[in-house]
Amino acid sequence: MSSPLPVNAKENDDLSNSIDRHTTTARLGTSPKSFSAHPTYPSADSPAGVLFRPRSAATYHPEDNTIRADLTEDEVVQAVRRHLVGGSPASSLHRRSNEDVESLQLPGGAFTHEIYKWVDDAESEQRARRQRAQSFHVPPSEPVDPALARLRDPGGFRRHFVRKKAKGQGRAPYWMTRTLVDFLALYGHFGGEDLSEEEEEGDEEEGLDETTPLIQSSQHAVRGTATPAKAVFLLLKSFVGTGVMFLPKAFSNGGLFFSTALLSAIALISLYTFLLLVETRNKIPVSFGDIGGLLFGKHMRLAVLIAITLSQVGFVCAYMVFVAQNVQALMESVSQCEVQLSLSNLILAQIVLFVPLAMIRKIQKLSAFALVADVFILVGLIYLYYYDLFILSVQGVADVDWVINSTAFPMFIGTAVFTYEGVGLVIPITESMAEPEKFPKVLSGTMVFITSLFLSVGFISYLAFGSQVQTVILLNMPDTTALNTVQGLYALAICLSIPLQLFPAIRIIENGLFTRSGKHSRLVKWQKNLFRLLFVLACAMLAIVGSSDLDKFVSLIGSLCCVPLCFFFPPLFHLKAIASHWRQKAIDLIIILFGVLSMTFTTGITLALWSKGELIDKCIGSNIWVVMKSEKEFTGKLLGFDDYVNMVLEDVTEYENTKEGYKTQKLEQILLNGNNICALIPGGTGPV
Repeated sequence: MSSPLPVNAKENDDLSNSIDRHTTTARLGTSPKSFSAHPTYPSADSPAGVLFRPRSAATYHPEDNTIRADLTEDEVVQAVRRHLVGGSPASSLHRRSNEDVESLQLPGGAFTHEIYKWVDDAESEQRARRQRAQSFHVPPSEPVDPALARLRDPGGFRRHFVRKKAKGQGRAPYWMTRTLVDFLALYGHFGGEDLSEEEEEGDEEEGLDETTPLIQSSQHAVRGTATPAKAVFLLLKSFVGTGVMFLPKAFSNGGLFFSTALLSAIALISLYTFLLLVETRNKIPVSFGDIGGLLFGKHMRLAVLIAITLSQVGFVCAYMVFVAQNVQALMESVSQCEVQLSLSNLILAQIVLFVPLAMIRKIQKLSAFALVADVFILVGLIYLYYYDLFILSVQGVADVDWVINSTAFPMFIGTAVFTYEGVGLVIPITESMAEPEKFPKVLSGTMVFITSLFLSVGFISYLAFGSQVQTVILLNMPDTTALNTVQGLYALAICLSIPLQLFPAIRIIENGLFTRSGKHSRLVKWQKNLFRLLFVLACAMLAIVGSSDLDKFVSLIGSLCCVPLCFFFPPLFHLKAIASHWRQKAIDLIIILFGVLSMTFTTGITLALWSKGELIDKCIGSNIWVVMKSEKEFTGKLLGFDDYVNMVLEDVTEYENTKEGYKTQKLEQILLNGNNICALIPGGTGPV
């Protein structure tokens, strides 16, 4: 079911109120003006089976900066149906097959028969085109108290009580009381698209009869109330996730100076394109995809939605591999290498967790998971900083490429763009603000902080571990109780984040594949459930393929899926809708060219370099330690790093035949990385 676009708003409403279609007709990512329908794009009618279909009859007129809208024929059919005998929206699709009242038998049936016939013919055509009937939403004649609008949300009564108590004391409610729910609401409007699930909405409005006007004279809508501080929090949650853990390996691929300079440049270009997107959105107030549809036609909207979907699928697959690698290392450490499972089995095991979470249709129900994930990610970052600085203070700088890694530097581009994974939430966060004009300043400051965080993690970790840095930096940490705890918490945090990444991709595809809502049909709802199950299975299969070389898999996702969203679509839309001066046009064209070249060149190089990556096997070090301890009674006293390595290699050489063919050179490579550095920690007992 679609809803009209937002109009003038109330001052005391909340972000997530824009999702409740029973209180308001506003939604994020749509126009603040009053329209009767969603935008239709300057193209011919969609053929049957088109995945992403136009949803309105509004067209953008750049000459006077207006969007004009009329009801489509489908919406007229729905409105007229309500005024016919037995014409409820719920039964309209099946009217011809099981109609209780024949139109000709009604009083005056000879005069109204043609109306009934026209409606039935139009609905038959809708079914033939596989297009779901668009119900015409009639807002309440009187505004509903926005404070009561979201009581059905998890924790809704508690939040209402907190706000009411704060109002009674003459102060503003604590902003964190709604931040997490607001953040989850953004995923229901990813890229500005309306991805809310019909099965979770309330019943159809009752009381519609022949006296109900076809078009209401006024609408009641809301606007965002987020403060700049809340917007900063939402942006941090959008951008800081798993990507930061891939940056040390990305620095190894690019080289220290090259990676530092290029990451700063990509951050600057990304900020500029985000601001271009916001500027274009202010002039053409619709969603990301609809902007492309209005400016270039339905195929551009399709391209934007495909890019969003593929990027989200890529994030999910990379997250699943990340979780599998951390769980594998954790199990080997805790069991002292007695339990060893392959990455493929660990990825498949995650299906048991993600399938039930994928069935959740109301995104606000994931608020508790989001809070726990935030805390665990923060703990992981703090531990990473601590251990990197400890290694540098004891061991010094590792072997690094100071300028550029001439063989693998193209892969850095894809990983860097992958790290800035929050582009789909830029439009919703803009709409969530009470003062959207402050968003550019808020975004700029937040991007400076985020880039500083990313640079410091990649720079320091690469200095600490050098060429031995792993794709997931946590795998370079020592086998200690603290590391096991951090690995488990961070893996759990990413597990809890995966449903948020799944939600936009699933809803975008569902909107195109399914022509009917599952609200009134159990069969349709189970069809959607089956689709979600198969979708999770497909993501797991892709993750298994990518697990063979995770750093190149991440780079491929960033190059192929994320680069267009950041460096192609925003400047292209700005060029068509806004750019008037030659300087603006030149900058837009340069960024577009950079995006196209980056996508093609980086994707090609990444595929050419693809090979089965070799993870350092911590269990080899464990076997060495067992031999040493049984023959030499070595207890792991605090030694200099060089002395420790020499002693280990000397003992390994004596027992080389017991090592199942491992060469001393291979053992040296394994021992010189951070996996066994715990021997340097005071009180440590050597490798576990």
